[in-house]
Amino acid sequence: MIDLGFWILPIVAFVILVITTLAFLASRYKRCPSDKILVVYGRVGTGQSANCIHGGGALIWPLIQDYAYMDLTPMTISIPLQKALSMQNIRINVPSTFTVGISTEPGPMNNAAERLLHLEQKEIEEMAKEIIFGQLRLTVASLTIEQINQDRESFLDSIRKNVSPELNKIGLYLINVNITDITDESDYIESIGKKAAAEAINRAKVDVAEQEKDGSIGEAEAVRVKTIRVAENVAEADKGKKKADADRRVFVQQQETAATIGEAEADREKEIRVAENLAQAEKGRKKADADKRIFVQEQEAMAITGENKAKADMADADAQLAIKQAEALKLGEVAKREAMVEIQKAQYRAEQERLNAQDVVRQEIEKRKIEIAAEAEAEKIRREAKGNADAILMKYEAEARGIKQVLESKASGYAALVESCNGDAKSLASLLIIEKMEELVTMQVEAIRNLKIDKITVWDSGNTGNGGSSTANFISGLVKSLPPLHDIAELSGLDLPKFLGEVSSAKPLEKAEPQKEPTAK
Repeated sequence: MIDLGFWILPIVAFVILVITTLAFLASRYKRCPSDKILVVYGRVGTGQSANCIHGGGALIWPLIQDYAYMDLTPMTISIPLQKALSMQNIRINVPSTFTVGISTEPGPMNNAAERLLHLEQKEIEEMAKEIIFGQLRLTVASLTIEQINQDRESFLDSIRKNVSPELNKIGLYLINVNITDITDESDYIESIGKKAAAEAINRAKVDVAEQEKDGSIGEAEAVRVKTIRVAENVAEADKGKKKADADRRVFVQQQETAATIGEAEADREKEIRVAENLAQAEKGRKKADADKRIFVQEQEAMAITGENKAKADMADADAQLAIKQAEALKLGEVAKREAMVEIQKAQYRAEQERLNAQDVVRQEIEKRKIEIAAEAEAEKIRREAKGNADAILMKYEAEARGIKQVLESKASGYAALVESCNGDAKSLASLLIIEKMEELVTMQVEAIRNLKIDKITVWDSGNTGNGGSSTANFISGLVKSLPPLHDIAELSGLDLPKFLGEVSSAKPLEKAEPQKEPTAK
């Protein structure tokens, strides 16, 4: 008999071992969600720093391997680029928004595992922001304002070409770029917009004028064609009526002149020729009249009996023919004149519209010429004013530099003089005044040399009380009225050296004999 207790324990142990192993393997098997990347690092293979898995799962061996997740949620980064220098050296503002995310391509994904694993989202955004700033400035510097502002698609392609490779180096890829608004400090873009708007308005005005002109011409042409067609239809109707009337008259004449075949034949020929060619009506009428007279003479010769009846029929036919011809001529002339009047009216309206269109275009051209001339004149005045201001500024700067140089030269010279006088400023002042003494004496001499004295009258009583005559005292006083050289120096606070002489006290004049002549000239 088999001992069941002996086998139950190993079986239970085996089952427990299997369940434990499966539970362990299940706990170490990690699945990767669709919005994340599973990064297995540790001992993952030769030459590999990490094993990146997007979708699926992997068994993580304990002790030698570990794992982490990287989020694939896109990051929106605001890039307020300010004062970026374009190819034209114009600084522009390019505020933009970049949407980036961790790449799922094998190469960039491994770069992300090496450089972005365990980093916070803010740190990743800051790193991407620095890269985008640099590459965006580089892109702006390689393009002109027109290329950036007008061809946005090419601008965005250039941004992607420059930014994407740099982002791939750290494991990111560029999802979207959104440029909000491009501005510049010098209002260059706004000026381009105003210019384009003005050109579009001018083109629209010209197109409107052209369309109105074409419409007027087309309308006039349609009216003219309508009038001509109406006149032609009226003329055709009149011609048809005339032909029908002529056929009717021929039939009537045939029936009425059944007895007189020759006369009916002549009348029929006459009516047909008148209806066929109105321009030769007179010729046909004369020929018909000649045929009529010939027929009458023949009938008179053939049958005297039918003469009276034939004459009566002929007179009636002539009267009816004249009436019908007059009516037909009247209707034809009236229709012709009416058609001519309508045609002239249509031509007048068309010519008036054409002249109006030409006048509008000419006025628009003159207006544009005046605007261009005014802008050119204003620009000329601004440039001339700027040139004059620059010239005046340069003149005053040159004068200031000259005055400064003169003053610096004088100061340098005075410093040298003071140094030569051993620092004695009083000696220096004496030296400078002595140099000017010659000019002062010259000015004194000039003061009395140019005096024009016509006559001097001195009343001399002969007794002055000081031993001299009044005349001699007058002349001496006149000369003494000029300040001596020593007095001028003394007024300046200087003492002239001894070798220039000294001021001596005036000696008493010897008593002169009284003058007999009372007047000196």
